[in-house]
Amino acid sequence: MIDKIIEAINEGQSFLITSHVRLDGDALGSELALFLALSDLGKKAVVYNQDDTPKNYYFLPAAQKIVHHLGDVRQYDAAFVLDCSELERVGDKAAEIAKINKIINIDHHVSNGGFSPLRILDPQASSTGELLYRLLKQMHGNLTRDICTNLYTAILTDTGDFRYSTTHKETLWAAGNLVESGADPQWISENIYESDSPAKLKLLAKVLETLSLDLKNKVGSLVVTQNALRDTGASLEHTEGLVDIPRTIKEISISILYTQLADDYFKLSLRSKGSVNVEKIAKKFGGGGHINAAACKIKGDIDTIKLQILQAIKEI
Repeated sequence: MIDKIIEAINEGQSFLITSHVRLDGDALGSELALFLALSDLGKKAVVYNQDDTPKNYYFLPAAQKIVHHLGDVRQYDAAFVLDCSELERVGDKAAEIAKINKIINIDHHVSNGGFSPLRILDPQASSTGELLYRLLKQMHGNLTRDICTNLYTAILTDTGDFRYSTTHKETLWAAGNLVESGADPQWISENIYESDSPAKLKLLAKVLETLSLDLKNKVGSLVVTQNALRDTGASLEHTEGLVDIPRTIKEISISILYTQLADDYFKLSLRSKGSVNVEKIAKKFGGGGHINAAACKIKGDIDTIKLQILQAIKEI
């Protein structure tokens, strides 16, 4: 399949690159690495995202090139849909993007059903960034410092700083090669993890007051309400990483962040330790993800949603 994707790259001249709403480091790092690689080949490439780039990723090389207006899709020979288990995850313009002649999906989510026949799909991979690294290596692409910075960021963030179970020998080997070719681990980590605004810390203080321990301290959860965001001057991008806080408790097996998106509408981010499969829980509510990291959205009041989730956890 990689050979067919390389063939599509060689034959095409104009490419759209996009990823899911609520952008993270894997999505952005992968998009920008591919943009730079295609540009280096003399191709026209455009990175389109529905959502704005979170501020802690402004440092990524070529981040200023991202656009938020799709334009006429007829100009593109192919579209790369990265880190998406389904096309709808790109947002409101999914139907327009679907009109592009070739859709190339590169993804590592176990919930991906293969919506595009032209794809690189490996649920065992740590990140979409790792899959792109494989693609660029097979293409004998020029791994510049900027490309390596983006790919390292993608791998770093989606492995939880190389802590998650998807961190394999191949993952560390790829990261080591990216460092050797110019990625600076300290500088990248400082930009991602040590550039928070006061609003995020104020939000953290308020959210910690909602800490709940359930099922004999096996499940820990936090709740982010619209009022908490408003009171602290924080935004949804400031919720990134909060789901990992309950998981630092020794007894916890599952950590959940309930984020209120609107009245009676919540996004759930789930994380787990060991072999506990939170993807099964997310899937019951129309979501998906990985064994140890998944998400879904549920309508209802927070107390009812919590009861539903705890019941689903008991069943697995």
